[in-house]
Amino acid sequence: MSNENRKDEQLEQFRSDNKGQYMTTNQGVKVSEDEHSLKAGSRGPTLMEDFHFREKMTHFDHERIPERVVHARGFGAHGFFQPYESMAEYTRAGFLQDPNVKTPVFVRFSTVAGSKGSADSVRDARGFAVKFYTEEGNYDLVGNNIPVFFIQDAIKFPDLVHSFKPEPHNEMPQASTAHDTFWDFAANNQESAHMIMWTMSDRAVPRSLRMMEGFGVHTFRFVNEQGRARFVKFHWKPVLGVHSLVFEEALTLAGKDPDYHRRDLWEAIERGDFPEFELGVQMIDEEEEFNFDFDILDPTKIWPEEVVPVKKIGKMTLNRNQDNVFAETEQVAFHPGNVVPGIDFSNDPLLQGRLFSYTDTQLIRLGGPNFHELPINRPVCPFHNNQYDGYNRMTINKGQVAYHKNSLQNNDPRPATEEEGGYVHYQEKVEGRKIRARSDSFKDHFSQAKLFWNSMTEPEKMHIIGAFQFEVGRVKSKDVRQQVVNMFSHVDTYLAEQIAKGVGVSMPENAEESKVTASSPALSQENTAKRPQTRKVAILAADGVRAEEVMEVVKAFKTEGVLAEIVSTHQGMLKSETNEQVEAHQTFLTADSVHYDAVFVPGGQGSIDQLKTEREAIDFLRQAHKHFKPIGFVNEGAELAQSAGLNDLELEPRKVCEQEGVVCITNAEELTMFNKAFIQAIGQHRFWNRKV
Repeated sequence: MSNENRKDEQLEQFRSDNKGQYMTTNQGVKVSEDEHSLKAGSRGPTLMEDFHFREKMTHFDHERIPERVVHARGFGAHGFFQPYESMAEYTRAGFLQDPNVKTPVFVRFSTVAGSKGSADSVRDARGFAVKFYTEEGNYDLVGNNIPVFFIQDAIKFPDLVHSFKPEPHNEMPQASTAHDTFWDFAANNQESAHMIMWTMSDRAVPRSLRMMEGFGVHTFRFVNEQGRARFVKFHWKPVLGVHSLVFEEALTLAGKDPDYHRRDLWEAIERGDFPEFELGVQMIDEEEEFNFDFDILDPTKIWPEEVVPVKKIGKMTLNRNQDNVFAETEQVAFHPGNVVPGIDFSNDPLLQGRLFSYTDTQLIRLGGPNFHELPINRPVCPFHNNQYDGYNRMTINKGQVAYHKNSLQNNDPRPATEEEGGYVHYQEKVEGRKIRARSDSFKDHFSQAKLFWNSMTEPEKMHIIGAFQFEVGRVKSKDVRQQVVNMFSHVDTYLAEQIAKGVGVSMPENAEESKVTASSPALSQENTAKRPQTRKVAILAADGVRAEEVMEVVKAFKTEGVLAEIVSTHQGMLKSETNEQVEAHQTFLTADSVHYDAVFVPGGQGSIDQLKTEREAIDFLRQAHKHFKPIGFVNEGAELAQSAGLNDLELEPRKVCEQEGVVCITNAEELTMFNKAFIQAIGQHRFWNRKV
């Protein structure tokens, strides 16, 4: 029976700890000197016989491997998956049968466009790849945080990637699609319209890897024991809800903290705030394949949740950080073709191409055909076949036979029947002529782009418009800018008008806007879960702060799982107004309001008088207010609000005043009601109606 620790126990065989050990060469010879190479005299030439120097330098010269062409910037974590109920009615996949079984997983999150050294917070789709170490073999669910893709056929994938990578003549820009070649590709390949709406939305700048959805993107099949198949799409729903940065925050973080997302994930797991994602599936019976106004095999289309509901079938918990990023995150090899009995493919043309490409990619990156033997990639179940030898072979295969069929070894290793657990492909009836074409049902490129637009709230629409104006506004070719506006006039006239206004081109005459009026509330992040747990609050304080107010609020924060850091003019101990000591964790140089979800200013006249003279403190508050974040003031803290120009509140002593996420109380002796109101505001994430 599988258990959540099975993979960890396997990896333990490969772990090494240098603590208390003598230094040796890779051959096990103890090293007596590691500071100086072997020379002919202290000022003489280095000798060729210095085997230790040669081994050390050779390893260094070869310790990098090619980075991924896409999804190069990644970060991983271990955990487990546990189903809520048996899914035997729908699939024979073993890891989905027993609610008592926990299957170990490894997850790799990533950006798509940038290199390995790019920033975490750039506007981009995010990879969301999960490797299940099941008792029937490894199953890889390799997806993104956006449920659709730019193209419909895999043959166009090299063209897409060439367009959004840095332009070849000057190698610019890095980790951005705000340039001519990408938008030229988009305007001339209009199947990308729906995906572009998603990438121009807040979905492309997630607040945290813990707060973004994941999708399998493609249409797969569930097949049960009776051989009945259903089409299926996979969803990962974050328990904390789906939340995003403001784009200006994302730009700031790219410069001030390019590791923002990986740091957030690492620290959450280290402190025990384990990220959780519920696995959901949408299922369509095969006989209903053609009952919809979209083609269910088209990877540029969603199945609206209001039309095909998502059934939540289990939960994934990430509870352990990796031991070594290279050995695990960099060497992990995902492949959508890694499936187990009960999960099969559809004729989605983009998926079909991925089934070829991934193995090809791993061969060049990981140095040959034995990448499955690397510890992070090894299945927890036994594996036996006649695929011997090759670069970096680790298994020592015994016996004289390496072929099938054979008599010298009783035909071992022998194929397993379906009843014995052998993988049997679903017997779909396929017929047709060889043809390079796409189904006519794939030709509607604008209806779902319009559906997405209709589903957004007004603030979300304004963010999309701003994203278009920024991205397309950096395109040098006016002709390409015009083509983009022409393209999106088929989605929504107002959207196209605003893009045109922002980028200096004209609206096309007689633009034919999509007639779709439907919306899908599930697409708006305003309808997601909103919880204060794991939110991070900056407490602005200086010498003279009222320590009891800080302690009372922090205690209330802890009860609700909210995190707090004191930000001041210097790190170390602050003296309170009663000579108690309070520790400042960050300064206005080492931290910025973009690192936090909310700001709290406690009382203490000495503290407030000093903060009012600090330009960085005033800017910190103004920036948080500009980014629509919750801000709390207590007693004299309200004076700092006035200094920052946030004085719209009508204050009444000892009563909590709240206006669009700004929460304040003055002349208060205890903070129970304030704490309740402020923590509730923190859980709301943003207050878009605030005038800034």
